[in-house]
Amino acid sequence: MRFKGLIAGTAAIIGTTLVLSTPAQAAYDQHPRFEQFAAELEKEYKIPPAEAKAWLSQAEKLNSVLEAIARPAEKSKEWYDYRKIFLTKKRIEGGKAFMAEHAELLAAAEKKYGVRKEVIAAIIGVETFYGKRQGRYRVLDSLATLAFDYPKRPLFWRELKAFFSLAEKEQLDPATIKGSYAGAMGYGQFIPTSYLSYAVDGDRDGKRDLWANPADAIASVANYFKRHGWRDGEPVVQRVRVAGDKYQDVVNDSRKPKWTAAELKALGVTPTEPIEDDKPAALIRLQGEKGAEFWLGEYNFYVITRYNHSRMYAMAVHQLSEELTK
Repeated sequence: MRFKGLIAGTAAIIGTTLVLSTPAQAAYDQHPRFEQFAAELEKEYKIPPAEAKAWLSQAEKLNSVLEAIARPAEKSKEWYDYRKIFLTKKRIEGGKAFMAEHAELLAAAEKKYGVRKEVIAAIIGVETFYGKRQGRYRVLDSLATLAFDYPKRPLFWRELKAFFSLAEKEQLDPATIKGSYAGAMGYGQFIPTSYLSYAVDGDRDGKRDLWANPADAIASVANYFKRHGWRDGEPVVQRVRVAGDKYQDVVNDSRKPKWTAAELKALGVTPTEPIEDDKPAALIRLQGEKGAEFWLGEYNFYVITRYNHSRMYAMAVHQLSEELTK
């Protein structure tokens, strides 16, 4: 079933919209790359070009999106400042309240997917303050802007196509969906391809609603972690000490653990907690308030970076989850 009912209403206003629009509005159906986009959308998702045209004629170019993506927080802050954003008393208390309110849903997700409930809650806490800050941008606008007017467009070109497919599958109006400036949506801020691949119907009501349904949102975050290899019961990260200079060749060299603990020890890394010599790990350096901090990240730390590639993000999620266990 397609958006035919929605498009019927849209078609009546397309002519007026095109006449009244400024160059910053409703021009993506006239973009030189539109035909290529429409052809790929039809080939990959069986969505006719007329539907792409109907929606992209309404999309607005948002310069604020281009400005925001040029200065992501992960690149403009050090760990000591980044941590202060997410490890606050308000966010910790909010997380405990969220966990109390949704205790049954979190327990069920933990049991089914093997992901600690505190980690699920921490992801949602870092992403949207437990669903309260899901984004004010119209996703149609943000993704169209990034797909057609951002130099590094291939990622967003793919996401815009997936967005139309998502709207079709979930019977949503693309013009009303809100999210982040990068097109991430819902409690857990899933981009469209992640929504299509990992969102689940947590309460079995026939819908995957990550904006308003905590059951779906919680189960979907847990499913994402399970599908990316979360190892139930294993550690995430531990503080380490370093000596000499051999370790410098491997610090922050890979998000994925590609060294064994024994190899890192031989390079001057001393764990502060027990770890088997053959355990894969990565050496992480973050800038703390009192200087460089060194951490040994295991596979579960890597899994968190699959959600967001920033090591600071992964550390914030981990440390918030630890606070939520107290």
